[in-house]
Amino acid sequence: MTATSDSDSVLAVRSASLTLANHTLWSGLDLDVQGGEFLAVLGANGSGKTTLLRAVLGLQPLTRGSITVCGRPAERGSDLIGYVPQERRLAPPAPLRAADLVEMGLDGHRLGPGWFGGRQRRQRVAEILAAVGASELANVPVANLSGGEQQRVRIAQALATEPRLLLCDEPLLSLDPRHQREVVRLIDDRRRTERTAVLFVTHEINPVLPYVDRVLYLADGRFRIGSVDEVMTSQSLSTLYGARIEVLRIDGRIVVVGVPDHADELDSTDDSYATAESAS
Repeated sequence: MTATSDSDSVLAVRSASLTLANHTLWSGLDLDVQGGEFLAVLGANGSGKTTLLRAVLGLQPLTRGSITVCGRPAERGSDLIGYVPQERRLAPPAPLRAADLVEMGLDGHRLGPGWFGGRQRRQRVAEILAAVGASELANVPVANLSGGEQQRVRIAQALATEPRLLLCDEPLLSLDPRHQREVVRLIDDRRRTERTAVLFVTHEINPVLPYVDRVLYLADGRFRIGSVDEVMTSQSLSTLYGARIEVLRIDGRIVVVGVPDHADELDSTDDSYATAESAS
């Protein structure tokens, strides 16, 4: 898919640069993501993948440039955005049921009472859980859910306000292959049926390979945007990293050899937003 103008784009990033602690994560980034597009965001730890999501969420100011969502400047708590965090087990005794967690997504980004009454809220929560195949989990304490079930409920929470843009921050971490496939199918179904744009941050492209329209690869302050075949090549990644990188294709899978992977505390998540505000 190729964006043509800001008005056609759910997400528009213009000449965006972000520097933290004298470290430039990316500079001069121009990006359009259209409705129904699945964009995978790849790169080593510390390359700025999660920080990009934080900037789109309005949590991290840019050093320069702009980000708009459906023509509006990126802002904290936008109901145009749904956010699916990393798979991270909620430690018992968490008092919330699955239905309670989803209900938080209806108005968690707002102050004051909800935007419709109790019966309507319950009906809406039931509809959302049914849409992700989790109706039977409604009254189960979140702490008692498996990792895959928790991610399913988090997706339901993220979809509560019918967002135009879905941000997914490593949602497959710690999940077994079966649950990875289930989570990716849910996200893919949503973008196909509702034309929701998807930014999917991941270390591993293979679980989402059949669904990806384009790739944004971040590395050492540089980036490359294009199709999988354009970006995931030895020549492309070697140019990005300034070092020899081998990209192999084996039995339909992509194997990348030689990428440095340096942990960086600058590229971190914000759990408070995931649970209290951004579950839209």
